[in-house]
Amino acid sequence: MSKKAGTGAPEKAHTHREIMIILSGLMTGMLLAALDQTIVSTALKTIVIDLHGLKEYTWVVTAYLLTSTASTPLYGKISDLYGRRVVFQFAIVTFLVGSLLAGLSQNMTQLIATRALQGLGAGGLMALTFVIIGDIVPPRERGRYQGYFGAVWGLSSVAGPLLGGFFSDHQQILGVTGWRWIFYINLPFGIAALAITSAVLHIPKVKREHSIDYLGALLLVAGVTTMLLSLAVYGPQDGWLDARTLGYLFVGLVLSVIFVFWEGKAKEPILPMRLFKNHTFTLTSLLGGVIGAGMFGAIVMLPLYLQIVKGNTATEAGLKLIPLMLGIVSTSIFSGKQISKTGKYKLFPVIGTAVMTVGILLMTSLTRNTPYWQLSIYAILVGAGLGLSMQTIVIALQNSVDFKDMGVATSSNTFFRSLGSVFGTAIFGAVLNNRLTHYMSSGFANLASTDPTAVAGVDLSQTGITHIIAAPKTFAPVVVNTALDAYVNAFHIVFYTAAPVTALGFILALSLRELPLRTNNDYAAAREEAAGEAIG
Repeated sequence: MSKKAGTGAPEKAHTHREIMIILSGLMTGMLLAALDQTIVSTALKTIVIDLHGLKEYTWVVTAYLLTSTASTPLYGKISDLYGRRVVFQFAIVTFLVGSLLAGLSQNMTQLIATRALQGLGAGGLMALTFVIIGDIVPPRERGRYQGYFGAVWGLSSVAGPLLGGFFSDHQQILGVTGWRWIFYINLPFGIAALAITSAVLHIPKVKREHSIDYLGALLLVAGVTTMLLSLAVYGPQDGWLDARTLGYLFVGLVLSVIFVFWEGKAKEPILPMRLFKNHTFTLTSLLGGVIGAGMFGAIVMLPLYLQIVKGNTATEAGLKLIPLMLGIVSTSIFSGKQISKTGKYKLFPVIGTAVMTVGILLMTSLTRNTPYWQLSIYAILVGAGLGLSMQTIVIALQNSVDFKDMGVATSSNTFFRSLGSVFGTAIFGAVLNNRLTHYMSSGFANLASTDPTAVAGVDLSQTGITHIIAAPKTFAPVVVNTALDAYVNAFHIVFYTAAPVTALGFILALSLRELPLRTNNDYAAAREEAAGEAIG
């Protein structure tokens, strides 16, 4: 039994049933945010045709990515100051308003703006879910529940492409253009999450004297946004040595350095630099970035392989990612139960990063003729590695920081994982494009020397390559196979590039210090101490 922060009234620990009810609301919100990272991509073709916005199509994804990533650490700090529930519900409402307006968009400008608003809400949904669980469940018991979050990640990785393909394939559903349901489907689930959290999410608010670090927030958002513009938009679009790409990257780096300097002086910093003196915080931040890069950077290639090389539709490719989901969910549940049972957690990210590295290396053996069962084994291994690692490092982090820093520390971990995913996607995408050009050139040069008639009239520009993949029956089989082999070889280089990244995660995980997981009594004492410091 502890006391409610700042009131002196006794505070009972949440029962398993109460935690599960709260979890249902949190997971619904998290699912919405995770789903919207993938659901739009498969419907983009239909959307840009309907709204006549081919030139701006990348911004539909990028706008969401920019605002969700940049706002993540802000939510953690603001929730530390104003309380979890009100800030989490603000994120839900913002996401719902963005979803409604995105569905009503009449042109690409409106859609991009409303996707940015969606991302602003999603940043809070992603970050605060783990923060709130950190508030109500002590680290020793938290492993029991981490499998549910693994299930959400796994489900979103499969359901996103499936739902995006389903809605965009229908001209109209209930009298509404099919692709608009990608956004409208969020409304009932978001309202349910809002109702559940209003009814059951009662976390004592610790009253603190505070001031908002507005300059720090501005520097953080500006620095992250300009770097993401360089890495996620202008680099892939204009080239990595283009003046605009390098200019935005330089400005982003300068703003980031100024942000770090300012945060060391600010009275109430958005991201306290003292947290980096905590070995576990620093290490799990790096691990989060590495896992994010490995997860999004390499795994985003699987649907591409299935659609381009194997000729699957977007819906079929989504279904064939189920082994990845099974790997994530099963090992997330297993590791969670073992952590609660033994109180030990270090072993799981060590094994997880090793297994993920092996899975990614095995993907370098993929060919045009690789059977699906073989790909499934590789996907299960990568998913298993993610399931063993992703939630475990959050438990390690939350166990190592003071209760008063729970929000900012947890949201920072989510932030670094998001940054890792952006960097990974940008770097591996650049590697894919570079190597594809190389292998296309060498492959068709060899074909021209052995069978000149086969390549007569074949356009090897980017448009021509796309046409070969989109309409393979209009070309000779040897031409199609040469193009597909170029893609396969390019995918191999991407996986070879990703493997050292996840191997770095293995080295970092070995360096993780295992601390005794706090129990209910330890947690109650920590909460009271944080409340006492705030009042004092």
